[in-house]
Amino acid sequence: MDIALFTQEGLVMILRWIHFFAGVAWIGHLYYLNFVQGAFMPEVEAGVKNNVFAKLVPRVMFWFRWGAMFTFISGVLMLAISGHELKSDFFLTPYGIYIYTGSLLGTLMFLNVWLVIWPRQKILIANGQTILGGGAANPLAAKVAPEALLASRTNVMFSIPLLFFMGASRHLGLNIPEAFSPMAVLSTVTAVILLLQVNALKGKLGPMTTVKGVIHCGVGLMVVLYTLIEFVV
Repeated sequence: MDIALFTQEGLVMILRWIHFFAGVAWIGHLYYLNFVQGAFMPEVEAGVKNNVFAKLVPRVMFWFRWGAMFTFISGVLMLAISGHELKSDFFLTPYGIYIYTGSLLGTLMFLNVWLVIWPRQKILIANGQTILGGGAANPLAAKVAPEALLASRTNVMFSIPLLFFMGASRHLGLNIPEAFSPMAVLSTVTAVILLLQVNALKGKLGPMTTVKGVIHCGVGLMVVLYTLIEFVV
C-alpha cells in the first residue's frame, strides 16, 4: 500500500507543517515582544524590569530564535524543491515572484534575529541577572537596547507583507506577459526591502516607535511592494 506521506509530495507537506509550526512560534513571540512586553516595560520600576530580563526573556528568546531557525531551514528546503521542479521558469510564475518577495523579507528577519537581536538580548539578559545578583549595571546595556528594538520593530514591519506574499504565492494570480523578464521587478522589490534593512541596522525608529505606527508601516510596505509588482510586471 502506497502511503502519500512517504512521497516527495508528503515530504513537502511535512516541511510545510514544520514551517507553519515554527513560524507561529517565531512570529507569535515577535508580536509578544513588541505588542505586549514592549508596552509593559516602560510602566514598571527597575526591579521588575531586571526580573523580566533575567527570568522571562531567556525563555521567550529560546522559542523566538529557534522558531526563526526552523522556519528558515524548512523554508529553504521547500524552495529548493520548488526550484528544482520549475527550473528556469521559477521567476516567470506568480509563485516565483511572490515567494521571492516573501522569502527575502523572511531571510532578512531571520538574520536580524540571530545577528542583531539575539546578541543584544544576551547582553540585556546578563545585565539583569548581574543586577539581581548585587552587581553593577553594564553600561553597554543602554546602548544595545535601542539597537535591538529597531531591528525587532523592523521585523514586525517586514512580517506583515511577508505573511501576505506567502499566502499570495499559492492563492493570488498575476498577469505576466509573454516576453516578460523578471529582472526589473525583482531588482525593484529587492532595492526597496534592502533600503529598509539598512535603516534597521543604522537608522531610526521613526513612525515605528509605537505599536500602531509599526503596524501602519507594515501595511504600507505591503501595499507598496504589491503595487510595484503589479505595475513593473
